[in-house]
Amino acid sequence: MSDPVSATGLFASLRRLLGTVLEVAQVRLELFSTDVELEKRRLFDGLLWAVIALLVLGVGLVLLCGFIILLFWDGYRLPALGLMTLLFLAGGCLLLREARQRLRSPNGMFNASVTELARDRSGLQASKQHEPR
Repeated sequence: MSDPVSATGLFASLRRLLGTVLEVAQVRLELFSTDVELEKRRLFDGLLWAVIALLVLGVGLVLLCGFIILLFWDGYRLPALGLMTLLFLAGGCLLLREARQRLRSPNGMFNASVTELARDRSGLQASKQHEPR
C-alpha cells in the first residue's frame, strides 16, 4: 500500500530536508566540541609549562641567594653554585618562553569550525548559481 507519490511528496521532501539539516547540525556540534577540547588541552599544556617554568625560576632565585651568601666564603664552592644558578635561571627562561609560545594560537579558537562553515557557505552559494530560473 506504499504509494510512490506519497514517498516523493511534499512531506517526504520536508522530512528529508529536516533530516539533512539535523545531520549537518550534529556534525557542526561535534566539530565544535572537538575544537573546545583541543583548546582546553592547549591551555592546560601552556599553563603546565608556565608552572614548571615558575618552579625552576624559583629554584634559581634560591640558588642565587645562596650564591650571594657564599660569595664571601673561601673555597671552590662558588663556581659550582654559580653554574647551577645560571643553569636553573636559563632553564626557567627557556620554559617560560615555551609556555608563552604554546599559549599563542596563530589560527584562533574554533578554526576548524569556521573553515567548515565557510565551505558550507561557498557550497550553498555555488548551488544557488546553478539553480534554473
